[in-house]
This record gives sequence, structure tokens and C-alpha cells, in this order.
Amino acid sequence: MFIRLIRAVVGAVLVMALVVACGGVGDSGGKSGDGAAVTLTMMGFGTGDEVAKTRFDAANAAIAPSTAKASEGSFDAQAFLSAVASGSPPDLVYMERRLLGTYAAKKALTPLADCVGREKIDMGQFREAAVAEATLGGLLHGVPDFYNNRVLMINDAAFAEVSLDPASLNTGDWQALSTAAARLTKMSGGKIQRIGFDPKLPEFLPLWARANGAALVSDDGRTAQLDDPKVIAVLEYTVGLINEQGGWPAFKSFRDSFDFFGAKNQFASNQLGAFPMEDFYLNVLAENSPQAQVSVQPFRGVDGQPVDWITGNAWAIPAGSPHADKACKWIKTMTESDTWIAAAKARAEVREKTGKPFAGVFTGNRKADEVIFRDVVKPSGNARFDAAVKTILQTQQSGVAEPAMAAGEEFKAAWQDAVNRVLDGKQQPAQALAAAQKQAQAALDKANSGS
Repeated sequence: MFIRLIRAVVGAVLVMALVVACGGVGDSGGKSGDGAAVTLTMMGFGTGDEVAKTRFDAANAAIAPSTAKASEGSFDAQAFLSAVASGSPPDLVYMERRLLGTYAAKKALTPLADCVGREKIDMGQFREAAVAEATLGGLLHGVPDFYNNRVLMINDAAFAEVSLDPASLNTGDWQALSTAAARLTKMSGGKIQRIGFDPKLPEFLPLWARANGAALVSDDGRTAQLDDPKVIAVLEYTVGLINEQGGWPAFKSFRDSFDFFGAKNQFASNQLGAFPMEDFYLNVLAENSPQAQVSVQPFRGVDGQPVDWITGNAWAIPAGSPHADKACKWIKTMTESDTWIAAAKARAEVREKTGKPFAGVFTGNRKADEVIFRDVVKPSGNARFDAAVKTILQTQQSGVAEPAMAAGEEFKAAWQDAVNRVLDGKQQPAQALAAAQKQAQAALDKANSGS
């Protein structure tokens, strides 16, 4: 597979253009281990806030007089593979853990056993689910970074408006959830004024599947299970929720109009009743609308138990990285507990100066989280935010992740495309997921065969 990939990309003018255009990709000068100061290149990471910058500066200090240069751009799969194939890879890459398997199977990433041993990286400090996401065929290919938990975020003001108790919202009781969504939904002149409940499709299908006692893929990451009747049932239900709230075109158009990262976000503007969301969004709300009446509850399965489908990014070293030893040292410092704690303190200081609550930083490093939530996160005076932090900490104990897959990128595309076809009215759930099953399984079989 990788040989064909190289033949397809090497020598094309477009490939070289991609390599040059991609921030942080290319020769960074010097040779690894020669003692000279070099500049490490990377893809997929920027330093846009104090958490990122504090950690970035600490990692750079660890490799001084060498330094790393942030890419300030998102991960670009085509540019990354082109760079590796052309012999001009970045030194570091930052990407979703659930996609690492795709690039590991293509031999585009360096297994990290030697790195871990050489730098004495304590893998025991990281959460098991995050490490498992980054491990394919028994080989570690990435070091965990953030740990994204998913919980229910609830607009208490909207619930009070329709005389509903926020604590009563239960995603495991589908009939009650549909009733609550209908009461919370607000229409005027045939137009949506407030979404009652957003199931967050297509991206949160794995969470809903887990809540219904299913998984999209087998535990070993080799067998797609997209046509499982429980997956079909949950897609039918969630799409039905959207159709009952105006239908997908109107629903999506209204949702896309949200000032999602701003002061007039959907909670502050009373445009949403509730939705499942990653924990980072609590800090977005704390920064932009600290007075918004938002509470947090666990996402629950049909058995009534909390369900937390986790994801996150990881740091990896591309195959052929020109300065792999320095890249390894840089990653160690970037992800170790002391660095995370320093970053959390920097965020807490900024929030304290502005009089806004600090909801913590949820990381893939268990040891860091223990200190952050014991010593750095303090009662804010905002009871809702303080309670939300406790709920997230409790929920992450039930965190589950998809296993590493040799075709993680293709697998994700298969089920997301299927959900989109259903949302667009092009196919019914069973038909769309049956097609996705064939597509995903073919990709997994091909990748695992090494062809």
C-alpha cells in the first residue's frame, strides 16, 4: 500500500507545492544528534492561548539551543503523506488519536518504543484509554495530549421557561428526551428560534451507539459493526429528533448561525435547550459568557449509566523525521505532568485577573489532572460551573474510546458520510449504514492485509 502511495505522489509538481505550502513541513536544517542547534518543524499545532504557549515554551526550553516552530495550522492528511513520501517530513505531527492507526499502517509514523525508553517517558502517567487509541498492533505511535470527555450541557434558563428540571434530562430515556426536546423547541413564523435538543450529528454517532449498548467497531479494531441493529435504531431515533425540530436543512442552518465561540453563543442567546459536548466548551463559556445559566449532567445510556466517549489528540514522530531524538525529548516535556500543571496555573491566573471562573484542563495525563483539580482549580463562586467541573471529573471515570484502527481515517469517513446521507434525506438509516459497513470493512481488510 505504502509503495503505491509513494509512486502516486513522488515526482508530481503538485506534491512539491503541497509540501512547501504546508506550515512546518520540510527540512529544518542540521542533523539529528550532531549537537548543532536546529529548528524542529511540525504540523497540526498552534500556540493560540496560554495553555498551548506555556507548554510549547517549556518543551522548547528542554531542547535548547534548538527550538521548535509551531505550524499554526490544522493537520492536513494529504500534505502530511506527501511530505513523508517525498522524504521531507516534519519533525513532529499533532493529530487525532483515533486517526493515528491509518498513518501507522502506512508506515508514515515512527513506533515510539525506543523514544519512550531513551527519554524514560512514564507511560503510566497517561490514561489507559488514550494510550490504547494510539497503539496499533501492540506498537505505540503517539503520546496522548488532551482527553476530551463528552457530557450534557444544559441551558437552565430555557428549562425554567418551560417548567422543566434540568436534572431530569436523561438521554437514556428516549421517549422522555423527545418530550423534553419538543417542549424546549421554540418556533416563530415557521422558523426555529430555539433548538430544544441537539443530538450533535453526524459527529457524535459513536457516543449514541455506546449509549445504546453498541460499538461501531470490534474491540480489536478489525471488524466494522455499523449495521448493528442497535446502531441503526439510534440513528433512526436521533435523526427523528432533528426532524421533529424543523428538519435538517432548517435545523442545520439555525445551528450554523450560532456565535459558538463568542459572547452571544447559543446559551447566552437562549438559542439551545441542551446538547452533548466536549468538556473544553465549559471553558469557552467561562471565558465568553460566565453568567450564562448552564449546568452539566452525564450523558446516560439506555441502562441509566453514564457514558463518556472520549477522544483527543496525540504527538507523533513521522517516519524519516530528521531530528527524531530532539522531537522525542520535546514530546516528553510537552506531555509530562509538570508542564500541564504549569499551563493550568497560567490559565487560572488569566481567569482570576478577569474575574472569570476556571473549569480546569482535562488532559490525557492522569497525574497532571490529580494536581490540577486538587490544587489549581478553586471554588469560583459560580455554583453552576463548580458543579459542572465535578460532574465531568466523575464522568471521565467511565470513559471509553474506539480502538486503534489501521484504516481509522477511512472508517470515520464511512460512517460520517452515511449519517450525512440520512440527514440529507438521500437514504434511510438501515440502507446508509449497510453501505457504510461494506465500505468500512473493505478499508479495514485492505489496511490490515498490508496490501
